[in-house]
Amino acid sequence: MSVVTVQLGQCGNQVGYELFDVLCNDLHSKTGHSTKRENDNYQTVCKERFFLEEECGDLVARAVLVDMEPKVVSQTLSMAGRSGKWKYDLSSQFSQKQGCGNNWANGYCMQGPKHKDIVMDLVRKQVEKCDRLGGFFTITSMAGGTGSGMGTFLTRCLRDAYPDSLLLNQVIWPYGTGEVIVQNYNSILTLSRLYQSSDALLVHENDIIHKVCSQLMNIKRISFRDVNKVIAHQLGSIFQPVYTSETAQHYCRNPLVELMECLVPHPEYKMLGLRNIPQMSEHSLAYSTFNWHGLLKHLRQMLIANAKMEEGINWHVRLPSQPAAEQISLRKELQFNTSVANLAILRGKDVQTASLEGFRDSSLYTSWLSADDAFTLWKTPRAFNKYEKSATLVSNSQFLLKPLDNIVGKAWNMFASKAYVHQYTKFGIDEEEFLEAFTTLEQIIASYTTL
Repeated sequence: MSVVTVQLGQCGNQVGYELFDVLCNDLHSKTGHSTKRENDNYQTVCKERFFLEEECGDLVARAVLVDMEPKVVSQTLSMAGRSGKWKYDLSSQFSQKQGCGNNWANGYCMQGPKHKDIVMDLVRKQVEKCDRLGGFFTITSMAGGTGSGMGTFLTRCLRDAYPDSLLLNQVIWPYGTGEVIVQNYNSILTLSRLYQSSDALLVHENDIIHKVCSQLMNIKRISFRDVNKVIAHQLGSIFQPVYTSETAQHYCRNPLVELMECLVPHPEYKMLGLRNIPQMSEHSLAYSTFNWHGLLKHLRQMLIANAKMEEGINWHVRLPSQPAAEQISLRKELQFNTSVANLAILRGKDVQTASLEGFRDSSLYTSWLSADDAFTLWKTPRAFNKYEKSATLVSNSQFLLKPLDNIVGKAWNMFASKAYVHQYTKFGIDEEEFLEAFTTLEQIIASYTTL
C-alpha cells in the first residue's frame, strides 16, 4: 500500500526531502545480511510505499509540496532532481510569493481556505496514482505560520475528504529558547486542532535532535540540514519494510495501519515519540562494535528513565517493585516513564538472537492494558542506513509531559496579559478559541499524568 506524504512549510519540505533521500539510499544499499530474494522483496515494498516508478525506471516521490514562499520548494525540487536517484513530480507542488508571517491564524483562517481547492486537487492526483492508498503522512513544524496554521487546516481537509484513510502527523517541536516570539501560541493552536483530526502525532523535539548532532554525531557547527538528517534517519527506521511477526513470510504492506494498531489503543492517547540507537558519526562507527544485548539494555533504560538519547541516561531510575498503590509516589520521585504502548523495531545482523523480554514487563505499562497487548516487536535481518545493527523504539508514553506543560505554561502567561493576541484576532481567531486550545491540552496532560 502507498503512503502520500504532504510536506508543509519550510521545515516540512526540508525534512521531507531528507526522508525521501534516506529511503532511496537505503533502497539502493548493498547489505550482506539478507538473501537476494529478501532484498528484492524489501525494495519492491519500499518503492510501492513511497515512490512511483516510471517506465524508464526513475523513482518519483509520492508527495505534495506546499509552502507560501517559493524559495524552499524550488530548492527542494532542484536538490531531488540533482540526486540522480529520485525526484519529485514537478506538478505536485504549490507555493506563493508571500509567507504567513509566522502567524498560525493567517495560515489557518486565511491562506488555508483561500488555496484549499488547489492543494487538495494536488493531493487527489497523487492518490489516484496509488494502486492502494495506505494513508497520509504530513510533515510540519509547530512554530511558524504555514506549516502550523495552513498545515493544521489541510489536515482537517484530509480528514474530511478521506475519512477512512489513516492520517499520521509528524510535528517538529520548537526550540525552547525560541525561534519566533509567538511560537508558543502557534504550538498550542496546532496541537489542539491536530489532536482532533489526526490518528496520531509523531513528535520530534528540536532541542533533543540538536543534542544528538552535538553529543553523538560530533558535529561542531550544526545546521538545520544536520538536524533534518537525524530526523529523517529516525523516520526511515520506522517506515522501511519489516516483518511484523515471528512467522511472517512477507514484509508488512501498510506501515500506518500497523503503527496505529500497535500504538494507539485509545483516542485520548495519540502522542508518539521516537528513540533510536545507535546514533554516531561515520568516523566513530568505523571503530565501534555492537551486540543486541547491549543495545537493548540501553534502549530499555532510555524508556524507563525517559531519556531521549543514549548519552546521559539516568541508570538510577528503576522499575517499581512495590504494590500498585505505592507506585504512583515512587514514579513521581524518580520520574519513571509509564507507557500506553511500545513498538520495538530491530534491523540488522543476527536479529533473531535478540531478546526483548525486558520490554514485556507489566510495570512499564498502564494498568488497563496487558504487557502482551502493549508491546510489539518488528524486525528484519536487513541493515539500515550504515548501521550493522540498529534498534528503534516508538513509544506512546509520558515522554512529552514536561515539554507540553512548559509550552502551555508559557503560552498562558502571554495570553493572560493579552500579549500579541490582537495579531490573531485580526485574522479571525478569537479569545474563546485560545481558551478551547488550553482546555484541550490540559486534558491531554491530565490523561497522560494519570497513567
